[in-house]
Amino acid sequence: MESPTPLEQALHAARALVLADLVAGQVAEADVVSMVEDSVAQRRWWVEQWPDGVDYVAGLVAQDVQDALLERYGRWPLCPVCPSGDPHALDVEPELGPDPHWVCHKAGVKVAAVGSLGRAAGGMQSS
Repeated sequence: MESPTPLEQALHAARALVLADLVAGQVAEADVVSMVEDSVAQRRWWVEQWPDGVDYVAGLVAQDVQDALLERYGRWPLCPVCPSGDPHALDVEPELGPDPHWVCHKAGVKVAAVGSLGRAAGGMQSS
């Protein structure tokens, strides 16, 4: 049995991380999962064209799904850090780089790594 290529590993990891965040936000409906699959398919082509971008796939899939959700449903993921004011979405940083995180620009804080929103939303208390 052949071991998966770095590209396939990155795509599977990106899919798993974004799905984990969607489940944490209770928005992992079938049509939303289809958005993830569409993004993964597009990013497979993108990384085939630019192999050095393999480390950026998770952040790009997260942004793709965020953009697709905005068009269909509204902002996602909503910031769990700011209790008052207008609800606002978190952003992925870096936009093109490894180790992507969800960031609240209003509060100026990293909220969670992509894939870890469930822990952030449920565990914002201090240690």
